[in-house]
Amino acid sequence: MSDVTAYGGLFLAALVAATLLPAQSELLLAGLSASGSYDVGLLLAVATAGNVLGSAINWVLGRYLMHFQDRRWFPVSARQVEKATAWFRRFGVWSLLFAWLPLVGDPLTLVAGILRVDLRLFLLLVTVGKAGRYAAVVAGIG
Repeated sequence: MSDVTAYGGLFLAALVAATLLPAQSELLLAGLSASGSYDVGLLLAVATAGNVLGSAINWVLGRYLMHFQDRRWFPVSARQVEKATAWFRRFGVWSLLFAWLPLVGDPLTLVAGILRVDLRLFLLLVTVGKAGRYAAVVAGIG
């Protein structure tokens, strides 16, 4: 696999995995890392960048597009928004460090947009959490 295909595919997989669409990026990261053919630091940076960008898309959806939430195509149910809002209100902005968690993480980033969390703080916390998760995936291989 060429470097462009590997890193580009990882970026896209990580981006899609962080949006409200179902996808997994950890397996691809683990496979590329285990192959020994790619720079692990660059793999971590690419996966993190894609995943954070996907979360930022969720933030924008929450910030600007919630008036479409009653539409069938809208990717989050009212129940998911309620659950994520409760989580966010309980644990505060620090809950964004756990935006990588399955089921609650993606709606949590949407709720951060709804609640108008400062984008800079959002990006910082989400990046720390997601980079840590990807580092744990790679460390589990080595």
